[in-house]
Amino acid sequence: MRPLPNLLGLTASFFVLGLIFVVLERISPGQPGRRLFRRGFWLDCAYWFFTPLVTGLLSRVAVVLAAIPLVALLGLSFEAFKNHTYHGFGLISRQALGLQAVEIFLMADFLGYWMHRLFHGRRLWPFHAVHHGSTEVDWLSSVRLHPVNEAVTRSVEVIPLLLLGFNPIALASYIPLITLYAVLLHANVNWSYGPLRYVIASPVFHRWHHSKEPEAIDKNFAGFCAFWDVLFGTFYVPQGKVPTDFGVKEEMPESLCGQLAYPFRRHE
Repeated sequence: MRPLPNLLGLTASFFVLGLIFVVLERISPGQPGRRLFRRGFWLDCAYWFFTPLVTGLLSRVAVVLAAIPLVALLGLSFEAFKNHTYHGFGLISRQALGLQAVEIFLMADFLGYWMHRLFHGRRLWPFHAVHHGSTEVDWLSSVRLHPVNEAVTRSVEVIPLLLLGFNPIALASYIPLITLYAVLLHANVNWSYGPLRYVIASPVFHRWHHSKEPEAIDKNFAGFCAFWDVLFGTFYVPQGKVPTDFGVKEEMPESLCGQLAYPFRRHE
């Protein structure tokens, strides 16, 4: 009985968020003059449902499979996780849930930064290139994700934190928050956050990440904490200039099935 409520919720959130971001993108556009039904709009609409329903499910399965050794090591059962009777272990688990949530957010964002960089490497790039395939980037572009990219990234973010003893309840708060922020991050708005641009990833910051202009390649990997890019030399937000050229250099299929199969094709 869950698929129908999920579909209804996704449809409702599409229209609510769509209304909010269409207004914001008209009031404060990062790239003025963009059409509402821009190129790739209907493909991204398909991803809006495919990513949470299919990719999300596959990601959860990947995390569970990766957690099996941890469960065996600690002598636990998956029922303990399912029934919320497992609350972590050690000194970390005895911290307040709020403090754990803050620590998890910072550590997961750090792991996400490095996983993002790895997916820009030659071997993993075909999976991540699907996300960069949007030639017109806006809030809806955020859901264009290949299942392998998402499953691997989420597993690497979650499993180390479970191994450290964090409470799964605090850990569960991270993914919904970063997912919602990713929608804002892709919005076609000219927000750079002023002096905070070196601390928090902004839509302008992330739009440079999606640019295929030479100076912007392999820059701005952070999902929230822009200071990771400052620390590791990948920060790029030039003043007085905005990105205008998006997409990938290689030819990307324009259908959902084509993009899902794309990474498994032969790439030179």
